[in-house]
Amino acid sequence: MINCFVSKKMEIGDVMIYFYALVVAFLIAFTIMPRLIRIAKKIDFVDKPIGRKKQKKPMPLVGGLGVFISFFLSYIIFMRPLRKEFLSIFVASLLVFAIGIVDDWYKSKRKEFPAMPRLIIQILSAALIYNSGIVFNGFNNPFTHNYIMLPKIVSLVFTIIWIVGVTTVINWTDGVDGLAGTLSSIAASTLFIVALAKNQDNSAIMSVLLLGALLAFLLYNKYPAKTYFGDSGANFAGFILSIIALDGAFKQATIISVAIPILALGVPIIDNLYVVLNRIIQRRPIHKADASQIHHRLLSRGLHPKQVVMFISLMSICLSLCAIIILLLKV
Repeated sequence: MINCFVSKKMEIGDVMIYFYALVVAFLIAFTIMPRLIRIAKKIDFVDKPIGRKKQKKPMPLVGGLGVFISFFLSYIIFMRPLRKEFLSIFVASLLVFAIGIVDDWYKSKRKEFPAMPRLIIQILSAALIYNSGIVFNGFNNPFTHNYIMLPKIVSLVFTIIWIVGVTTVINWTDGVDGLAGTLSSIAASTLFIVALAKNQDNSAIMSVLLLGALLAFLLYNKYPAKTYFGDSGANFAGFILSIIALDGAFKQATIISVAIPILALGVPIIDNLYVVLNRIIQRRPIHKADASQIHHRLLSRGLHPKQVVMFISLMSICLSLCAIIILLLKV
């Protein structure tokens, strides 16, 4: 079955590297998560049940820290030699993660962190990724087979919008135990398959490392959760997924196959486009949190959190399967 997606030149040992990477990332995150939870409780770094929040007790906000540590430790182990873009990816990810930690710290003190500093840091981080060479340069015309190179300013704008947009939509899905982690895992799995099909080793290893860390996190975040992703974790997951897509699925894509990474992240993208448009129509601040996301609407109709996660995840899997079909059709 795997031969459908892997080049004939790829040996079994090469494929096993991805399995080892998955296991190592999983074990690192799984091992450190309980320790991080204990530390968070000790220093009161917890999300407290106020306002729209449905949890019954304070919840540690260190799930994202476990994923962050696991991803980059595993990255250093398996990405040999380190890519020239590594420093840019690490610094940009650290900035996004750090501003998320600040936001989470404010939440632990029952305060609201302003949206503008987060947006500025995310834009700067996206620009750093663009400067490293991980960009959307253009696409292949499927009819003439010519490569259409976009003007640099268009490439810059698209890259920043994509990175900031994906980072934001993953964060906005983090409203039910296990939801953001599950949707991110489905997207990472899809992008891994795409990378294998295109023989893009870098994107494949990044996808599987993120997946391994997320799967371990989900063991502590599934309902009823023992820890939360936090803005730090959700922002980091979205940021890495956006980079993987730019570095893999978008590379040498045709007009039609550009839809592949968009479909892989389809549920959070579509849902949050609806949310943004709804807030604009109602003349409410776009960044102001409310209960308009699909998971909140499903909860308000009486669905159990587990049912909400299952329903939304099935939608995401269907869109991801559409993405894989496009990939196999080679359009």
